[in-house]
Amino acid sequence: MSYENADGYKISNQEGTHFLTFTVVGWIDIFSRQRYRDIIIDSFQFCRKNKGLEIGAFVIMSNHIHTIWTAVNANLSDIVRDFKTFTSKAISKSIADEPESRREWLLYMFEFYARRTMANDHYKVWTSNNHPEEVFGEDFLRTKLNYTHENPVRAGLVVDPIEYLYSSAANYAGKKGIMEIDYLF
Repeated sequence: MSYENADGYKISNQEGTHFLTFTVVGWIDIFSRQRYRDIIIDSFQFCRKNKGLEIGAFVIMSNHIHTIWTAVNANLSDIVRDFKTFTSKAISKSIADEPESRREWLLYMFEFYARRTMANDHYKVWTSNNHPEEVFGEDFLRTKLNYTHENPVRAGLVVDPIEYLYSSAANYAGKKGIMEIDYLF
């Protein structure tokens, strides 16, 4: 099975290691709140434990996420779909049910983006594009790993990547990260 994104990139090798980017519609800064970042971490952990997902690296920025994922059951497209569906619903529910100063605006924006698609979803949190790039070779892998971990530094959030909690950079520095990962080296 091959899954093609709107940007033309596709996951052809369902068991291959891929660099993926999940972007919030309209570049909305939803992950400026801890509870939404925690939904992502919980979903990552669920997918590792129950779906055969290996998470080699990740970073959660304010409006996008970079990951390096491998599906041991050769079903990466299915895991991506399930991850995006679950987190979209969980984030939307959290916005609607819990205190949120931006509630009306966020729900309006997510509903606006949902109306522009053929999906039956009431809210759309993620763009359709994941820009999957299959990882071929150690040099490319190191480039994507560094790019992922340096994101918070480039954004001016930290000086050292290991200082950013919602990233796997600390794991690679031999420290305890926010969650377990599946080391690439």
